[in-house]
Amino acid sequence: MAVYAYKAMNPDGQVVRGEMEAINFVDLEMRLKRMELDFINGAPASHALLVRSTPVPRRELINFCFHLEQLRRAEVPILEGLSDLRDSTDHPRFREIMAGVVEGIEGGKNLSDALEDYPQAFDPVFCNLVRAGEASGNLPHVLRDLAESLKRDDELAAYAKRIVIYPSIVLAILFFAVVIALLFVVPQLEQLFRSTGQELPLQTRILVASSELLQAHWPWLLAGIAVATVGTTAAVLRSPWLRLQFDAMLLRLPLYGEIRRKIIMARFAGLFAMLYASGIPIIEALRNTERVVGSRVIQRALQRIGRHIAEGQNVSTAFAGSNLFPPLVTRMLRVGENTGALDAALANLRYFYDRDVQESTERLQAVLEPVLILVLAAFMVWIAMAVGGPIYDIIATLPV
Repeated sequence: MAVYAYKAMNPDGQVVRGEMEAINFVDLEMRLKRMELDFINGAPASHALLVRSTPVPRRELINFCFHLEQLRRAEVPILEGLSDLRDSTDHPRFREIMAGVVEGIEGGKNLSDALEDYPQAFDPVFCNLVRAGEASGNLPHVLRDLAESLKRDDELAAYAKRIVIYPSIVLAILFFAVVIALLFVVPQLEQLFRSTGQELPLQTRILVASSELLQAHWPWLLAGIAVATVGTTAAVLRSPWLRLQFDAMLLRLPLYGEIRRKIIMARFAGLFAMLYASGIPIIEALRNTERVVGSRVIQRALQRIGRHIAEGQNVSTAFAGSNLFPPLVTRMLRVGENTGALDAALANLRYFYDRDVQESTERLQAVLEPVLILVLAAFMVWIAMAVGGPIYDIIATLPV
């Protein structure tokens, strides 16, 4: 199917614009009519690939799970519930996806199969859990667990951003301040220093040389930084080996690496617990978690663990053979296996890591703020000494 940009009119007489997948214009008009929209005109979208691949915000998925769970608990038919969601959502792309899901169910598909047609919104893990809920007749419970899992993922993503945003802002401000000083302030002072003919101290000579280098070659320096950044990113994305090394480097970074490992462990424990509690076999649950942990290093470790379990090892022994998972993980898994409550053990593990990520992020922020202030202050003192020393010498040589 192609993606069409359309203009239509809603029952209130307001013009609505959007984009939707359809076979042709006739199919597009029929799809819009089911959404109570009167088709006016349309054209093939020029950015169809971008539209299809654009992910749906996590908050829309949370609302989807919550509302569909409530409607199913109220025994509202699935088709009516999805139609209500389609008409009530404000996100244009997600509204079109809901329209496609409704059409898929009208065509004879069950909910999980209809969701699989839109991988940019519903990943394989989501669809497998919905399928398990349909098979067990416990879809509302699965939807509730999915909503809670998505909320936790949202919180974990917020913690990860929190430890990056503040240092990035401070470093960006420092970078722009230095560039402005080297381009506009130091050249004026350099003329003053040279007019006196006195010998400049080392830090001042370094500052002046940096200013001259930046003024003479700033286009090449800017182009070099851009090319290096784009080239490195493309190489990491295209090469599995480089991506593996990059992920391993991130896990070895001081402070940040440990928190990143805990975030991955929290995501893994929560998802693995939910999959296992839904009745999905352990090996299949591990395969599903491999796709969403967000680290090639952890992904390869889970693949090895899955092979060991398939060969007959129990879960705790297979996890103990990997040095990437801390003793707490294997200990909790061993307790869960011995008591026959592996899902409860995984749920406790998830709770522990959720709390640990939150506390570790707060501690890291408390450490980063004074460290960054000290770095900024030290740099400003160095600048002041490099500029102020020669100026003081000039003032000292002036006749009284």
